[in-house]
Amino acid sequence: MSLIPWGSRKSTGGDLSLLNELRTEMNRVFDSYFREPFGTMAESFGWSDQFGPSVDISETDKEITLLAELPGIDPKDLDITVTADRITISGEKKETVEKSEKNFHQKEIRSGKFSRTIPLPAGVDTQQINAEHKNGVLTVRLKKSPTAAGRKVEVKAG
Repeated sequence: MSLIPWGSRKSTGGDLSLLNELRTEMNRVFDSYFREPFGTMAESFGWSDQFGPSVDISETDKEITLLAELPGIDPKDLDITVTADRITISGEKKETVEKSEKNFHQKEIRSGKFSRTIPLPAGVDTQQINAEHKNGVLTVRLKKSPTAAGRKVEVKAG
């Protein structure tokens, strides 16, 4: 599919090559749209089939605290994996079975599998982690190793 009616002659540079690049990119966008309507737009707006929980991360000298919104998800359906440099929260939100007599006009409540990976700073003790799920919020506390805690150094004048 071509939006611009001229041939695909390659130019040797200048303004025409910029137009060719623009045409190629526009063709790619429109071709992908017609192959999968709203597919690329859905991903860019975060509306893809997979969804990830919203996360708040805070840090003190002794620990990192991660809060993830997971309303309607049973703690048994959660999986937390921690490595030296990242934490992954994954699971599944199961949809309750409803009668097929309902006609949805809009459906925004998601169900299905999700995953969210968050990079961690160096110095997290992967052996000292607590996770608690309460009122739809997952709280994960990751202790820092004693060597990760910084120390203040006094600067002498002189």
